[in-house]
Formats: sequence, C-alpha cells, structure tokens
Amino acid sequence: MLGAASPVGVFGLVAGVLVVLVVGSWLRKRVRGGRSAGRQQSYEKHKAAQEREPPVDLGDVREAAVHEFTEHHTGERRAVCKIEGFVVFVEEIPGNLSVGDVIELEILSFNRGRTSATARFRGIA
Repeated sequence: MLGAASPVGVFGLVAGVLVVLVVGSWLRKRVRGGRSAGRQQSYEKHKAAQEREPPVDLGDVREAAVHEFTEHHTGERRAVCKIEGFVVFVEEIPGNLSVGDVIELEILSFNRGRTSATARFRGIA
C-alpha cells in the first residue's frame, strides 16, 4: 500500500540528487579539462607547436616584425617576434625599437620543447 512520503525519505532523495549533480559536474569538467574556450584553443595551439618542427634552424638570419616586448628574468628587455607563428625572443635590442619595426635577427638557440627560440638582434631591416 502506498502511503505519504516521510520527510526523511524526501530529504534523502533530494540529497541524493544533489550529490549526483555535483559529482556529475565535477566529472564533466575533469573529462573536458575544465577549460574555457579561449584556454582550450591556446592549449591546442601549444600542443600543435610542440609536435611540429620549428620553421628556423640555428644560425639562420631572418627578418621579422616586433609584436611586443617582454622582460627576461634577468631584467633585460627583449623583443617578441613571430616567424610563421613560431615565437622568437630577441635579445640585445636597442632602446629605440618599437612594436611593428622589422628587424634582422640571428637564431641562437631553441628553448625548452623547441616551441620558441632565442635570437640576437642584428639590425633594423
């Protein structure tokens, strides 16, 4: 015979549903990586960069535009350039260099994972 639901039974049911929702949400984020669309896209680009060969070789002299400036952990200001999407940090830059300037650089070394390189400034192109 069906009777009225007891308050304890209703509370248990509600608590069970909440636990399922919380655990389900956690699992979903865990499987998806918990990343926003922008972070996911950045992660995918980083993974692709790790899997492809750099478009430059050690000793190459190339021309590239300055995208921005960054400060190295030593305090030195460096130019950030891109060659076919590959990031190159350029050291020994003059103080009057501006974003958008096209410079000549020489590739000195690859950084960890070969996802970027360090280069020396050779002059304004």
